[in-house]
Amino acid sequence: MKVLNDLLQELGISKVKLAKYLGVSRQMVYNYLSLESLDKWPKEKRLLLLQLLGINDDDSNEALAKIKVDTAYLLEVEKRLNSNLKKDGNIESSLDFSGLDKDAKILLADVIELLKDKLIVGGYTNNAIVRYLYYMLQSIDNIPEIKYMLAYIAKTNSFIKHDEFAFDENQQFIFEAILYSGLNIYNHGNPEKGKVAQLRRRFIKNIEQKNEERLSRTQQLIVNRSQALKELGYSEVTDENAAEILEKLAEIESRKI
Repeated sequence: MKVLNDLLQELGISKVKLAKYLGVSRQMVYNYLSLESLDKWPKEKRLLLLQLLGINDDDSNEALAKIKVDTAYLLEVEKRLNSNLKKDGNIESSLDFSGLDKDAKILLADVIELLKDKLIVGGYTNNAIVRYLYYMLQSIDNIPEIKYMLAYIAKTNSFIKHDEFAFDENQQFIFEAILYSGLNIYNHGNPEKGKVAQLRRRFIKNIEQKNEERLSRTQQLIVNRSQALKELGYSEVTDENAAEILEKLAEIESRKI
């Protein structure tokens, strides 16, 4: 239904929000929107949609085509939508969102819904996307560039204003300019294959070096742990001797400085 799709887009109602409002999955929303007429929708879901749009069920298809979006109508629809989405019972039915305010609950629920849709569709690519996002969130506190990259993506897709800087403004400003330049070359440039291959080799070498350093640190910790146990006369770490072993580990490490 092109008319309905265009109207939802004009109102700024995402598929995620509509899915939550209707109480269905995002994939089901896509299925509904692919139908030729509202008459083919399940009655309960059709009535919910019409209620949101302020349309009488008797002349729904005709009324839908006549809707003109102005400020008053936009605000009225948004009010009805938000009123429904902010009902705590709908959000907290399956997840523990204690400690979060209403807006945070809605945001987290939207994120979970998107991830759920990816995993429901399945396949190697979708599973990899969710897994990589998980790794990214694990690394985000140690790698500030991840936050800058997320902000860049939000800006280039018009979710936030170009002059919004939620993090270190100077570093974010520089990062965005460099990333824009790099992506512009990637999308429109014609980089030499030899240089690209060289950069790729440097990238792989850097990763291998980091892995070696991480392995080396792990091995050193194992050696120090064994030495601490031996010097203290213990065979394993227990609740009773953990504090003593930690002190011995600190002593062993200080000897090597």
